[in-house]
Amino acid sequence: MSKEPAERLTPMGVMVLALLREGDMHPYEMVRLMRARRDERLLAVTNGTLYHTVGRLQRGGLIDEVGTDREGNRPERTTYTLTDAGRDALIGWLRRELSIIDRPAEFRIALAEAHNLERPDVVDCLRIRRVALAEGHALHRDGLTGARRKGAPEQVLVEFERQEVLLDAELRWLDSLLDRLEAEAFPWGPTAFENTDRYLAQRKAAQQ
Repeated sequence: MSKEPAERLTPMGVMVLALLREGDMHPYEMVRLMRARRDERLLAVTNGTLYHTVGRLQRGGLIDEVGTDREGNRPERTTYTLTDAGRDALIGWLRRELSIIDRPAEFRIALAEAHNLERPDVVDCLRIRRVALAEGHALHRDGLTGARRKGAPEQVLVEFERQEVLLDAELRWLDSLLDRLEAEAFPWGPTAFENTDRYLAQRKAAQQ
């Protein structure tokens, strides 16, 4: 059986692996949890895409079946578990996408699932990202200043100006996040919330 390398994971694949990091579950529960957590702000959540992704992950050896059950008139449900290869692929994908700046859609998903990494690991990845952001911000800032000095019309610089402002804002946000992570201002890690009342209620509702 061929294994799915981390770099070939789709965003939906990452979300499925992250869900199974929380515990074994069937696809119906996965969909309900994604919708309860408003994951549709990050990617399109459809039954068809999720079931296709589950099949691909299983064929790649990243997840495996652990049983089936039928309750009342409901269709039979297959429960899946995360394999060691799946865990490694998830962690590898998160580390890579947290560190680079040229894949903004993937970064949002990596950030949403960053709690699957330990705190020092996240800090290391985000510090690498900060270096690249700072370099990009300096290039845009200096380029904008130089263009204005040469008399470039403002109307052709509006996109340049927007990107410089966005990079500056992201740097300030990232510095704040790094400060909070390093000060351990809030719990962190793959098991930090699993016994809270809200989390347990959410899991129970998704299983119905």
